[in-house]
Amino acid sequence: MLPSPSSSPPQALRERTNVIGTPIQRRLPFSLPTPPADKPRASTNSFTGILRKRKLSFSTDDTGKSECTQEIDSDGDVEMEDVTPRPRAWKYTPFHKTMRTATAVPGRRREDPSTRVILQSFVSSNKSDLYKCQSTDVGAYLTPPYACAKNGSIPILAIATEQGTVHLVNTSRRKDWDAEPPRTTLQAHQNGVFDVKWNNDDTLLATCSGDQSTHIACVTKETVIYALRGHTSTVKCAAWDPSNVNLLSTGGRDGAIYLWDLRIAGIKDEEGGPTVLKPVISIPGAHEDSTSKMRRRGKKTPAPRSVTSLLYPEIGTYGLVSSGSFDGVIKHWDLRLPTKGRGCVKPKPPENLYSSGNDPTTLHGSRRPRGIVRLTPGTGLSSGLVFGLGADSRVHVYDALSLNPLPVGYSHRNMQTNSFYVGLTLSPCGRWLATGSGAGGNSTQGSAFLFDVGNATRQTNPAYLQEAVQLKSQQGEVGAVDWAENMLASCADDGTVRVWRPDVEIYRECITNPENSRWDWSWNS
Repeated sequence: MLPSPSSSPPQALRERTNVIGTPIQRRLPFSLPTPPADKPRASTNSFTGILRKRKLSFSTDDTGKSECTQEIDSDGDVEMEDVTPRPRAWKYTPFHKTMRTATAVPGRRREDPSTRVILQSFVSSNKSDLYKCQSTDVGAYLTPPYACAKNGSIPILAIATEQGTVHLVNTSRRKDWDAEPPRTTLQAHQNGVFDVKWNNDDTLLATCSGDQSTHIACVTKETVIYALRGHTSTVKCAAWDPSNVNLLSTGGRDGAIYLWDLRIAGIKDEEGGPTVLKPVISIPGAHEDSTSKMRRRGKKTPAPRSVTSLLYPEIGTYGLVSSGSFDGVIKHWDLRLPTKGRGCVKPKPPENLYSSGNDPTTLHGSRRPRGIVRLTPGTGLSSGLVFGLGADSRVHVYDALSLNPLPVGYSHRNMQTNSFYVGLTLSPCGRWLATGSGAGGNSTQGSAFLFDVGNATRQTNPAYLQEAVQLKSQQGEVGAVDWAENMLASCADDGTVRVWRPDVEIYRECITNPENSRWDWSWNS
């Protein structure tokens, strides 16, 4: 007679763990109720408090086999001791390691600690770290500096002024009572200099001026040796080719990008002036809208879109990245020209390989696009990124490969960068970003802002949301800024250039006794 279903013993279902259709365990959006405290919960995974018995003596027969079965079945007493079992060490397979990484909470693993405390310790001496730009006019004492560039090998800072003068200042640390080392002064232009750049071996200096030319000065000879002419408006920016010391590119308000080669033959000046060179490659209307329709006759032609910044990317030897004054889209240009065919008099300008897919200046509530004031490439911890200072008072982050903007930005409530004289620079370690700020009241008078960008690629890490450090000690707009080893230089409209250095001991002293320290030092507000 077959047993009834009710009387048959239930079968124990085994866990099916090695089948293909195992569902993925997901986290519950709610928490399970906790059992009461008076009812202890059985622990299945923990080995704490669980004891087992182990026999102390074993009897063996002549064959060497154990008689433990007989001893267990017998009624005699057996001496036992308490033993706590040890948990087995879990060996993670590659699959488990991958799953642990995929299911980990973002932003909680491999986070770099914030270095904002170091940025707060930047101080500047009111005596030894303050440099003044003397004016060449009889009726004026100081002239505002427009640009600055730090020499890579020695502590020499090149400061370009509104009057076309370039001051080479030694920024080595010295005592307050020591005199300033002798400085070298070059009269590179008779107009304002808006950008200054050292070449790779720190022997030549390129200056971009409002007289529509770029001059190349030899520092050892203290004279201008080349004059690069071709722009029809103010030259705004310059960039040296990192792979060749004789190649550089410039961009201006006329919307054109010109590439120069110092090895070609130029026109020598009969009066002993610099040799005049012409561009070897030209890109007219680099940031113009190619899809716009032709305007009717009688309507005014809009002003050209200026080229505000240039840089050579880390990846790719024949590329150039540029930004414009109209929107936040940056472009990558291929500088390789096709060979000339028959009947071809002039080759076509370089092609725009790709550009930013989105305009980051329109993603934060702006009604219209804003231009990019300055670009700086990432290095070290920020390698593979491009930082762009927008006219919307925000630092945008781009992917260096695709030039697409990332959902990461840096800003401050007192920062205003609606002026195209404000600079942006990255420290040699690639961790700290510095920018100037326009004058917009007492809250932004003479301020430079420092950001920790070491965690820029970690979008969920709250480190990039930390507030910037504001260095406030100069009057007027702080425009050009530049980093060097363990120092930062900031230029202001009051005709002064300040050098900031990290010093924890002096910073603590300034915080402890601010009334007496403010006569000798300046620190973050």
